[in-house]
Amino acid sequence: MSEMQPGQAAAGSEAEISIAVIVEDGEWPGEDHLIALAERAVRVALEVASPELDDESEVSILFTDDEAIRELNAQWREKDKATNVLSFPQAAGPLLGDIVLASQTVAREAAAEGKTLDDHITHLIVHGFLHLLGYDHEDEGEAEEMEGLERQALGLIGIADPYAVPPQDHE
Repeated sequence: MSEMQPGQAAAGSEAEISIAVIVEDGEWPGEDHLIALAERAVRVALEVASPELDDESEVSILFTDDEAIRELNAQWREKDKATNVLSFPQAAGPLLGDIVLASQTVAREAAAEGKTLDDHITHLIVHGFLHLLGYDHEDEGEAEEMEGLERQALGLIGIADPYAVPPQDHE
């Protein structure tokens, strides 16, 4: 497990956030690389969402495999299948919550959507982190707001709109 050095939570904010990165299982890039992706994703999510945080907030990001996330998804969401990312917000205190990513699903989606693995991991961390901040996509209005923040955050670091419909090849 590695912990990122605390950094400013948001522009003008005095709050700091620590990120614990745990690589449990699955085929992932190196731990230092994942820490850099996590730091960048959380930084831009904080920049666009501008939440009010405790002075020393924390988040943990677990990188695991499809089997582990399938078990979590079944236990906590009653969906017995693998998914790309899960978020577990905490009700109070400095721990914002946990984000879990599944290696096989993330890699398969990135390849199918023609995205780099780094860009897809970054997007999913932004997505998961926004859930920890209270954003959701249960109805159309919530989904539009959350997706808008994701697009804005990713755009700040040069990642293409993850929700854009790819152009169709014309022959």
